[in-house]
Formats: sequence, C-alpha cells, structure tokens
Amino acid sequence: MQVAILTGGPSAEREISLKSAQLVMDHLDRNKHTSRLILLEDHGWFDEETGVRLHLNDFSLRLPGERFYFDFVFLMIHGTPAEDGKIQGYFEMLKIPHSTCDTLSAALTFDKQKCKDFLSRFEITMADSIVVHDAGASIDLTMPVFVKPNKNGSSYGVSRVEHKAELPAAIGKALQFDDEVIIEEFIAGTEYGCGVLRKGDQIIALPLTEIIPNGEFFDYEAKYLGASQEITPARLDDDATTACQDISKRLYQILDCRGVVRFDFIKQGDQFVLLEANTIPGMSAASIVPQQAEAYGWTIEQLLEIIIDDCVRS
Repeated sequence: MQVAILTGGPSAEREISLKSAQLVMDHLDRNKHTSRLILLEDHGWFDEETGVRLHLNDFSLRLPGERFYFDFVFLMIHGTPAEDGKIQGYFEMLKIPHSTCDTLSAALTFDKQKCKDFLSRFEITMADSIVVHDAGASIDLTMPVFVKPNKNGSSYGVSRVEHKAELPAAIGKALQFDDEVIIEEFIAGTEYGCGVLRKGDQIIALPLTEIIPNGEFFDYEAKYLGASQEITPARLDDDATTACQDISKRLYQILDCRGVVRFDFIKQGDQFVLLEANTIPGMSAASIVPQQAEAYGWTIEQLLEIIIDDCVRS
C-alpha cells in the first residue's frame, strides 16, 4: 500500500502532530507499505522529502517520472482540521480510507460540550459543565472548576480556578485557543486513560494508564515533557480495571469510532467520570497509547497494522 502520513496543520498541537507522524513513519511495516510524510501548511500540502506540492483534486503526488496515488492516509493532525472531522470529509469524498473516525464522529467528539450533551442519554457519568463565550459570563458552578477551550486538546489554554475572581483571566486564556470555553466542575480523584480499537470483529480495550501529574493536573508539560508519572498497567484491581474498560468499549460503540481512540476518566470513589474522548490520540514516544499497546503485548508495528486493517475494512 502507498500510505500518506498527514501531519502538521495550523493548531497549537502542531508539534505533537509532527512527533506522532514520525513514530508512525518509523514503525510502518516496510515489507507491506511505502510511506511518505505529507505536511499540511497554510499555503498548501507538501511532500516532506521533496517539498513538492500535492494535487488536491485527487490527493496525488507528481514527481519527475512517477506519480503517487495513495491507498491509505494516517491522519496524525491533532486538533483542527482533522480531529474536528473536516479533513475526513475530503478523504471520504475521494474514497481514500483513513485511520480515524468519520466526519460526524470526529466533529462530535471534538466539541466537548456537544459530546457530553449527546452522551447524557446513555447514562455515562460526567462532570457538570457550561459553555461561555466571553470573560464576563455569569457562572453558577461550585468552585473549584476547570476552564478550557471547548474545542482543543493537549491541555492548551487550560486552567484550574479556585475562586470566582480568577475566572475572567482563565476564560481569557482559553479564548486564545477557541471561541468557546467550557467550564467544568472539579472532580477529585485519580486520572486514567484507556485506549480502544477494533481488531476484526472484536473491540479491544488496552491496559489502563494511571496518570499522576507533578503539578495540579495533566497539562502540556505533564503530557509531553515528562512532568508526570504514567503507570501502565494502572494500579487497580481487576474489577475496577474491567469496569473502566467496559465503559470505554461501550463509548467506542456509541460514538461509532474507528481506529484507535483514547478515553480519559477521573475515578471518584467507585465511579469512572468521563473527561473526554480523543479520536486522534498522541502517538509520539511519550504518548499513552503506545505505552498501552506495549503493555498489551503488541509492537507499534502491530498496532499500526491493526488500525489499517480496521479502517480499510470499515
């Protein structure tokens, strides 16, 4: 297969996207696939090796004496325009299979509040929250709260707020990354992440990761710069582990997911409270899903093959 690994993009998560794409590039089975890194820039989409611009009418790469038509696309763009479903629509029109959820599922999960509104009918436990659009909005939630962009990832623009007087500054910070801000009640407990994917007809929940940030919460430094402990498999008994994995597999089905998705939770008492769904989770060497795949007994190469197989079959 000719595989394009699409990376870059305009979002604040560009750096993570580039690292994730490189891991995919390094671990794709070269006996089965030929791969090229494709950079999404404001002024066009370019082959990383040659700098040649792609033809977007058919997503082809034309080099002297040869022309590449891609059979599969690994979408390694975190944030817009991939995690929100925009690019998926393009590839779906071209009938080129890709590694993530479809347009609808991606758009729904990227909007944190709309995803919560949708999931509320399925008895999924979630924190109370509201969405605001300006720093002067009236807030009726018990402090402390988390303030974050409603449509963004990697903890950019996220603040923990202890007092209402701090809210305007925190909302202003979040508005640098989105035009909507979600304010969510603080849930005390330990954070866990669970990667889920489909292999054949079976939905598999990977071993849980227990996340212990050195700071107040699992922010950018904790996620990508080593300022946290990430324990895989998590230090939970079998019953609690199975409960979280079962919720994660159910969410995967409810949200009609494809490829690998990571669901994040806070465990409060005996309950797992859903934080969010990540339909294009980080795939860098420091990311959680590669850790979980290794703990499950898979190499990164095997993980990527399972993703390709699922998404080509879907």
